[in-house]
Amino acid sequence: MEVIGKVKIIGDVQTFGTGGFRKRDLVVTTDDQYPQMISIEFHQDKTDLLNNYKVGQDVKVSINLRGREWINPEGQARYFNSIVGWRIENLSQGTSSQSVPPVDKFESASSVSDEEPDDLPF
Repeated sequence: MEVIGKVKIIGDVQTFGTGGFRKRDLVVTTDDQYPQMISIEFHQDKTDLLNNYKVGQDVKVSINLRGREWINPEGQARYFNSIVGWRIENLSQGTSSQSVPPVDKFESASSVSDEEPDDLPF
């Protein structure tokens, strides 16, 4: 799944427990008719992915939805959801990094002739 929008908040890295679990929050505002402010968590080494981003940038964040059950001391089940990011892309920059390499003109000219039928569905 993906969330597309503008960076509203980039939180500081937080460390929890004796194992050193690291977490960092990102809030993205969607560009919908009714904009939503989506809080996304980045864990462990993924917290470093946010180092090169700033408030106001347009981004696309790849996410996983996580859910868990907790039984309270009274024996009642409670359910919690989290949105966990694992990749972030800057949509503001040009597409030059995703451009296709040039094709050798001799290779492309000889690969398909006008006399052969094209059986490809696309």
